[in-house]
Formats: sequence, structure tokens, C-alpha cells
Amino acid sequence: MAWGFFGHERINRLTVFSLPPEMMALYKPHIEYIVQLSTAPDKRRYMVPEEGARHYLDVDHYGFLNIPRTWPQAVEKFTADTLQRYGILPWHMERMMARLTKAFMTGDQARILRLSSELGHYMADAHVPLHACSNHNGQLTGQHGIHGLWESRIPELLADKHFDYWTGKAGYIRDFRAFAWQVIGESAGASDTVLWLEKQLSLRFPADRRYAYEIRKGKLVRNYSADYVRAYQALLGDMVERRMRGAVAAVAACWYTAWVDAGQPTLAALGTGNPAGQAQEALRELDSLWQQRKIFGREH
Repeated sequence: MAWGFFGHERINRLTVFSLPPEMMALYKPHIEYIVQLSTAPDKRRYMVPEEGARHYLDVDHYGFLNIPRTWPQAVEKFTADTLQRYGILPWHMERMMARLTKAFMTGDQARILRLSSELGHYMADAHVPLHACSNHNGQLTGQHGIHGLWESRIPELLADKHFDYWTGKAGYIRDFRAFAWQVIGESAGASDTVLWLEKQLSLRFPADRRYAYEIRKGKLVRNYSADYVRAYQALLGDMVERRMRGAVAAVAACWYTAWVDAGQPTLAALGTGNPAGQAQEALRELDSLWQQRKIFGREH
């Protein structure tokens, strides 16, 4: 799952602290709920077939400059079925921004919090190089598992100890479509480096030290060893840190921009109530389906 649960939860949590006080009045009291919802889109991939395509765009399938930026033009050029097959992430983010802006306009607390959390997830996905590449898990080059190595294993082991998360105050996005495609383009441009460096490391790193066993949720599982993770991080430099910090800044800008475009409504009164309590049954059902069912679409 993109950024893993750790990464998505950390990104949404940190985003709250980049907001202006007028928005913090709503977001800070519900920060745990926002964090909890940050992984809902990934869990929904186990129950909604259409969900998977919202998390990626195989830029290399088309060529970055060859993709129409508007959805109607893209459908006309490639067909909706083709777009669903190779990902619809930037167009879905644009749709989510419109929904969030409308939720601010109507003062719908539950929708504001849910849409903010889920938009945060998709924008974080857009910052992952392997979400903009058809070789998304190294399956085409004998590097199966690199997806989780880059976006989950490195942050889990190293982020809180070594990453600088500070992004400053949320900025305003004047052209969201252009902004979303810029993020996707940067991720696509980094995907070859992500794959090439891991391939080089695998050729010279002792095979018997590449993996280790650990207990996760009561089960013994095989994962990349801490030594291999640190070696890969050293080759990448600050790439994972930059993309994670960029995700925090981008998500904050999305939330702030939607609020400004809605007319900067007063949010203090919306900070009360318990939307998390009202949504617990639905969240429990989502967790149950996620744990029991097979994912729809591509695996990571």
C-alpha cells in the first residue's frame, strides 16, 4: 500500500499542523479521526473494483506530454476503459478537490473531514515514483517487492529518526490541475532512478543478508533487512524524505485552497461533535472486509 499505513497516517497528521488557526479550529480536535481515515482508500481496494485505478497513473505507457490533462479529452483520445486500466490518479484528485470545496461551502463537517483525509491519501500516492510507472513493483525487472521497500520500509525504519518534516505554512494552489500534473511528472521522472539503484544494490549486497524475519501483528513475516534498507536509503539520498515532505506540503495546500475557494467559511463551530463515533460502524465493516478479502486490481 502506498506509503504503508505508517506513511499515510504520518502525512495526514503532520498536515494538520501546517494549517492556519482558522482551519485548525476544525482539524485539530479531529486529528485522530483524520489519521484513521488516511488509509481508508487503500482498504477500499478490497471491496470496490474501481478504487485501484484512483491510486496511480502509468505515465510511461503513454508518454507524459502525450496525455490530455482534462478527463473528457483523455477519454476521447484513449477511451475510459484504457484510462481505468492504466490509472486515473490526477483526474480523481481534481474531482476530490471539487468535492472538498463544495463540502466547505455547505459546512458539512463529516464530509469535510472524510474528503480531506482521502484527498490526502491520493495526493500522497502521487508523490510516490512507482505510482507513476507501469513497473510499479519491479515485476518487469525481477525486483518484486521494491514498492514496499521504497514507500513503506524506509519510512517505517528511518523517517521519525532522520527525516525533516517541516514544511512551513500551507500555500495556495492557483491552478490545481497544473499542480497535480507537476507532482505526477516529478514522480514519473524519478521512477527509473528508484528501480536502477535498487537493482545495482541487489547485485552487490550479500543475498543472505537482504532479508530478515520479524513479528508483525503476531505473525512471523519476511521483510527487507534493516541493513539492506539503510544501504538503499544511502543510495537514494534524500529522495524519500523529499517526497514525503513534499506530500505533507501538497496536502496542506489542497485543504487550504479548497477552504479559500469556498470563501473561507468560519469553521470553529464545526470543531465540535463526534464524527468518528458516528462512523465507527462503517469503519469496522471496512476493516473487516480489508482483512478478509482479496485486493481488486494490481498488487503492490
